[in-house]
Amino acid sequence: MAMNRRDMLLNGTTAVAAASLAGVAPRAAQAQARGAAISWDREVDVVVVGAGAAGVPAAIVAREAGNSVLLLEAQPHTGGHAICSGGNVPLGGGTSAQRKWGVVDSPDIVFRDLTDWTVVETNGAPDYRFNDREIIRAFADHSVETFEFLLAHGVVFVDKAPDTLGGESVGNSVPREMHAAPQDFVLIQTGKPAEPEMRARMSTGNGVMQPLVASARKLGVEILTSTKMISLHREQLKSGAVIGLVAESGGRRVNIRARRAVILATGGHTTNVNFRRMFDPRLTEEYQVAGMPWSEQDGSGEIAGMEVGAALWGLANNTLEFGSRITKPGNIGTRYGYVNLRWFPGSEVFDKAGATGLRVTDWQNVITVNMLGNRFYDETGRQFGANDYHDINPYTPGSYLNAKNITWNPQNWLNAAMAGIGDGHNGGGAIWAIFDSAAVAREKWEPTPPNVDFANGFFFQADTLGELAAKIKMQYQRVPMPADNLEKTVARYNRFVALGRDEDFGKPGPLYPISKPPYYAAWCTPVLHDTRAGLRINAECKVVDMSGEVIPGLFSAGETAGGFSLHGLARALTQGVISGKNAAVEQVKS
Repeated sequence: MAMNRRDMLLNGTTAVAAASLAGVAPRAAQAQARGAAISWDREVDVVVVGAGAAGVPAAIVAREAGNSVLLLEAQPHTGGHAICSGGNVPLGGGTSAQRKWGVVDSPDIVFRDLTDWTVVETNGAPDYRFNDREIIRAFADHSVETFEFLLAHGVVFVDKAPDTLGGESVGNSVPREMHAAPQDFVLIQTGKPAEPEMRARMSTGNGVMQPLVASARKLGVEILTSTKMISLHREQLKSGAVIGLVAESGGRRVNIRARRAVILATGGHTTNVNFRRMFDPRLTEEYQVAGMPWSEQDGSGEIAGMEVGAALWGLANNTLEFGSRITKPGNIGTRYGYVNLRWFPGSEVFDKAGATGLRVTDWQNVITVNMLGNRFYDETGRQFGANDYHDINPYTPGSYLNAKNITWNPQNWLNAAMAGIGDGHNGGGAIWAIFDSAAVAREKWEPTPPNVDFANGFFFQADTLGELAAKIKMQYQRVPMPADNLEKTVARYNRFVALGRDEDFGKPGPLYPISKPPYYAAWCTPVLHDTRAGLRINAECKVVDMSGEVIPGLFSAGETAGGFSLHGLARALTQGVISGKNAAVEQVKS
């Protein structure tokens, strides 16, 4: 009888050990996987997959509990998406920082905030209504512990009171946002340390991940980069324990036994086009991902878990229109335009990023058009909102008035951008910011490499609008842009500027005509960010199957796990601590 892929993986055919995994002589070990013997190339107590905000804390905690820990990272460097972040950490419940600044908080307030069904955004989307209460309770109860864990392992926060900068869906009652300082570490975005005067003042994910990785190494966590998990070994499908995994390095595969547990912390699925489109069919290939090209979110953790019976969880949170699941770009003319991340020459990934991008400070300086050269929305429109401290004020927890009293303002630039051109395709296609040399002067832009990406088709320049439209040819522009469309669009917009009102989309007082050559087209397509759905876990971060039963020996944390709408580092860091603690005492497999 022919075997499918999952059967072959579960049968555990022995792979040749990759050189990076062969530093310790292989141990002979036998375990049953659907009746076939596995020859193990490595054995440790705990295997953690993913060296980001969830995986590194999990590895540290498990190691401090006396376990041997192997941390696998698919990329050639550590840090995951977290190291690319703004370093904003909304941990509450009464942390030492909150106490220092007189902020009164508690685990009960955190739990109440993050499960309040009455908190609704101005487009009607609820931030917290679909959160898994069991998972939120665990987060609330471990938040203080996680904050102190970070301090104990070298993270230094900017010395100021908790605030609201960078927070999304972090609770309305009290400020919780703290900011990790880079210290003397080399910034991955630039390839050099921050300026001396900024090393204790700026906020960056480098300030979270670099000290944590250094601490993990010092404690004896073995970290293997460029090593990708391929699949999990489970003793018997849908009944036995997860006992290890298959990993690949340099094109060769090995079997790694986890005597206690495997922790999946692979960072979500936003770069996996087919996986992300299960939640939103519009999210086709043109939508790039924040954090790229440093690390991918390829769904490998979710897929491996599902192959051994795990359920998905929190799907509603991944489609509701709040927060940063999908974002409006803040940097244009570059492939990866996420507003809070720029790559500079000197970064080890700059050759893949292609350009730094032009940061837009005033959206009055551009119009945005679709592939046909047509405007589709007010350019000053924001992305989806999200709840933070005092966004609802006055606020009464649990009161129906919180939702009843909102002022309707849907902020639909993103939906309009992804609506497409009526050609039967799901994706909205390429979106372009169109502007002239007068806008360049107002924004103080330098529209030349390395600031913009001519080479890969993410930036174009021409002396006339017709020539500009003809030049726009690249992989995501699936139809030619009609020159007369773009010319008519700009002429119509210039008339609105003269009138002082936008008769198409209500842009408030359109200010500047587009009339001074040369003219420019800059990539301005929405950017994907958060993953808010993933594997089903319980309060202990143990993975749960489709029958509601725990899969022994398997844990998940951070963006690989579902059920929690919180944006940012706090969710991943806390679940890393929780999963590490519980994996460390998981029963040893015979």
